[in-house]
Amino acid sequence: MVDRTDIEAAAARIGGYVRRTPSYEVRPGLWFKLELLQHSGSFKARGAFNRILAAAEAGRLPDAGVVVASGGNAGLGVAYAAARLGVRAEVFVPVGAPPTKVAKLREYGAQVHQAGREYAEASAASAVRAAQTGALCVHAYDQPEIVAGQGTVGLELPPADTVLVAVGGGGLVAGIAAAVGDRARVVAVEPAGAPTLHAALAAGAPVDVPVDSVAGDSLGARRAGEIAFGLAVRHGVQSRLVSDEAIVEARRRLWHEHRIAVEHGAAAAFAGLDLIDDPGTVVVVLCGGNTDPATLYAEPLHAAG
Repeated sequence: MVDRTDIEAAAARIGGYVRRTPSYEVRPGLWFKLELLQHSGSFKARGAFNRILAAAEAGRLPDAGVVVASGGNAGLGVAYAAARLGVRAEVFVPVGAPPTKVAKLREYGAQVHQAGREYAEASAASAVRAAQTGALCVHAYDQPEIVAGQGTVGLELPPADTVLVAVGGGGLVAGIAAAVGDRARVVAVEPAGAPTLHAALAAGAPVDVPVDSVAGDSLGARRAGEIAFGLAVRHGVQSRLVSDEAIVEARRRLWHEHRIAVEHGAAAAFAGLDLIDDPGTVVVVLCGGNTDPATLYAEPLHAAG
């Protein structure tokens, strides 16, 4: 299990490679953590650097490099980290991965394979490839080094009573819970069409769920990670579900009211704000900005609530 000591060690390891992204107070008691400004456009670079650097320190980084499966952002984080460190990278993404993310993966120099219709199928193909080549497998969210790396976001948050975090496989919310769960309420915000952690908490263990959400490219894991589930239980993480309509509306509001262009997955955290009773001081983690800004004008804008 990952704890704050692991996260502090990760912060020391990756400090020279990642950005300390800004937080700003939108209005009294409401903060945005702008992790969309991280290298590769999301928090995923943190875990990727920690996984690869930790393997190198231990003498476990093979010449074959690294292999990762991703809906897009984990692959971008790994591809960026690998390029920065001079390591070969292969990335498996679903056939329907956003073209903007696939193009950026290739720009970073990764070998891209498109396999399956969703993350789970790309993950299975990546595991076969790692076994064939001997490459280091980098999981999108369910490895201790990944969770500890993502948890470094939590070390940078302003003091808060509540932290809202979007959830796919759960690596980010797990890391943040391990970092600040003893001093703040951590709330997982999930698409109703991909309720991985919500279902796990209800069932008492990770279970498969169907994935059908506008945020599926970044929050499209079929099952919450074992590490995420364990840390969520340990730190009392709550789960809230939001509709695709609420996610789209939150994304448009972030752009029209704050000029922040995020992907749908990041907007989910903001969409959860209205579902929290007595939130006190709140930090909304805006975790990714790998999106086509033109789509901000292609979706209907509803009246803000």
